[in-house]
Order: sequence, then structure tokens, then C-alpha cells
Amino acid sequence: MFRIGHGYDVHRLVKGRKLIICGEEIPYNKGLLGHSDADVATHAVMDALLGAASLGDIGLLFPDSDKKYYNANSLQLLKIVGDKVKKLGFEISNVDITIIIQQPKLRSYVNKMEDNICSVLKLDKSQVNVKATTEEGLGFTGKGKGAASICTVLIYMP
Repeated sequence: MFRIGHGYDVHRLVKGRKLIICGEEIPYNKGLLGHSDADVATHAVMDALLGAASLGDIGLLFPDSDKKYYNANSLQLLKIVGDKVKKLGFEISNVDITIIIQQPKLRSYVNKMEDNICSVLKLDKSQVNVKATTEEGLGFTGKGKGAASICTVLIYMP
């Protein structure tokens, strides 16, 4: 049995916050605003995995009304999600992540981002792909007001 999951997340860029994407802290004068660390890409991965396994979404599992998730490390939350998916008997075939942000440029961080996701989900480097793109000045991401991420995953029952 194969299952495909799709995840999407978006967060506003603000001063006074760290910019953390796929668990990697990226030097920048703004960070993403959210209840947790606002790791937009890791949130999209979690939603994709939860969707593929029919386990709801991250808002259901980690509600922003729960103080224990305030400033939570999203990679730790991803571990919980990965364990839930595997507990159902699924294996993760691949994770494909697109990060949409105008600035900063992320090319030099992509390998470490992939390593972080691989480490948490216990996957081989060949199973995780991270790419970044801009929207060429269009929309809220293009105007530097925020970042978005899309993720597609394939899970299967061996």
C-alpha cells in the first residue's frame, strides 16, 4: 500500500526572532513568527506525513493553545510524527520539500537541512530533497513579508 501526503505551511517574517528552517538556524535580520520555532519547512513535512497516514494535521496534534509547545523545537515534534507514522507500520519512501522565501538565499544551507531531516526520520540522504525558490518579488513571500513551504511525501506499508 502506497500513500501520498501533501503539506503546506506559511509564517510571517518579523524582527526579533531566529530564522530556523529544517532545524537549521540561518543568520538573518528577521525570523519566522509562530507559537513554536515557526520552522515553516519542518511544519510542512509534518503535515505531509500526518496526511499520508490519515492522522490529521499538526494543529490537531500540537495545538498552539497548548503552552507546552511554545517555542518548541520543530525537529523534536517531527520525531514524534515520524514515530507515529512508523508505529502504524508505514515506512517513508521519500520527502520532497520546497521552501519559498525571497531572502535570504538558502542554497548554502540545503545540505545541512537535508541532513537534519534525515537524522530525525532515520532516512538515507537519497530519500530527502530540499530546494528553495523565490517568487520574484510577487506576493507576500516575494515582498519579504513571510516564507512558505510545500512538502510531498510517499509512505508505504512493506
